[in-house]
Amino acid sequence: KNITSNTTKTGMTNTSFISFSTLMTTVALVWALIWSITSHESLPGGNIFGFLVLYCCSVSGGQLIALIKIPHLPPFPRLLGMLLAGFLIRNIPFTNKMIYINMKWGATLRNIALSIILALAGLGLDSKALNKLKTVCFRLSLGPCIVEACSAAVLSHFLIGLPWEWGFMLGFVLGAVSPAIVVLSMLMLQARGYGVDKGIPTLLIAAGSLDDIVAITGFNTFLGIAFSTGSTLTSILRGLMEVAIGAGAGSLLGIFIWYFPSKDQAFLIWKRAFFVLGLSVFTLLSSKNFGFPGSGGLCTIILAFLGGMAWSDKKKAVEEIVAVAWHVFQPFLFGLIGAEISVVSLGARMVGLCLATLALALTIRVTATFLLVTASGFDFKEKIFIALAWIPKATVQAAIGSVALDAARIRHDETLEQYGLNILTVAFLAILITAPAGALIIGLAGPRLLHKTDIGSEEDEKRKERQATSPI
Repeated sequence: KNITSNTTKTGMTNTSFISFSTLMTTVALVWALIWSITSHESLPGGNIFGFLVLYCCSVSGGQLIALIKIPHLPPFPRLLGMLLAGFLIRNIPFTNKMIYINMKWGATLRNIALSIILALAGLGLDSKALNKLKTVCFRLSLGPCIVEACSAAVLSHFLIGLPWEWGFMLGFVLGAVSPAIVVLSMLMLQARGYGVDKGIPTLLIAAGSLDDIVAITGFNTFLGIAFSTGSTLTSILRGLMEVAIGAGAGSLLGIFIWYFPSKDQAFLIWKRAFFVLGLSVFTLLSSKNFGFPGSGGLCTIILAFLGGMAWSDKKKAVEEIVAVAWHVFQPFLFGLIGAEISVVSLGARMVGLCLATLALALTIRVTATFLLVTASGFDFKEKIFIALAWIPKATVQAAIGSVALDAARIRHDETLEQYGLNILTVAFLAILITAPAGALIIGLAGPRLLHKTDIGSEEDEKRKERQATSPI
């Protein structure tokens, strides 16, 4: 009953938010069209109205993509439509002139969205499940991510010309799988009984969470190295120092929210959610202002994880409130990522090199994943499925794909800005290609490669599919 109640509440919240966003989209677009026809000038109000129209278009694009449904397959993620909406606004001459997007405001909004998704990742980690993880889960969490990161670093260094530290940043951006797609797809297959006998859905969901943490930690480490001054050894030590600062600050703040607010206060769940969100945004923004860009992300994950450990059974309620904040800021994140990509400035050669880097690194990752799950009790078909299930990329790529570019713009260095734009371009292409392709591959390959276990009647399966949700 509690699960059904929580699912119903979450569904009602999302439906109300979507209805409101759809109404705002219609009003904003009609107003923008009338203004453009009558005045032939950019939208009045500057930043505020520009971001309002971008937000509304992102929500509308996400809704249109979500309407594409294929039986027994997960729906196309709304984030793909949001990404395309921002991309079209930037690259259609008419809308590009009409809608003004301030870069500094955009960077701040992306960082706020990043802090929320990192807080969700920390809250989503289950300490009891982590203690029970087998060796294969740790291999699946660490191996593919690190192998792909190293492969992408080498490829981007020789193909795109990125310095080694920037190449590793790109590698760890690509190294994370998308929880928005993998978790939902695994829950749908699990509800229909596929792979349940070997625990494959549970394995992939647990390993996916750790995979994202490894990718974010690796990215933050090399981000600190790339923007430090001095010798190579000094840069490495500074990067490690930023990781230590992030872990230490996250531990202190995590212990702080164990006791504040106290358990006897009214509206305790809301206050805890406010503390998590407020501290997450504060640590991420302040770490950049104080010159430690690699510390904020890790600090956010650790403080949310430690808070969730102390709250135990109350953690789910806090997570649902944070998930609502994520739904609010999600259109900003993906819309602004799409709006950063300009077709004119890229060129066919750069797009080709980025696609080659992405394709080769992903091929190496799939091969490494297949080898890492060998001798783990899975048959040949199951190992193929596990390797293919590690393809989708979306949420983490959008969250950290633009961080290096934002940091480069603060330095006002055109060379570093170009490196950051290259990373963002590869992240954009990874989302655009692997998100829909990965969802289709998992949905089609699951019934063909996994054993099916009889778990109940057809109505029970449909009910479980409806309850299968993922906040990220």
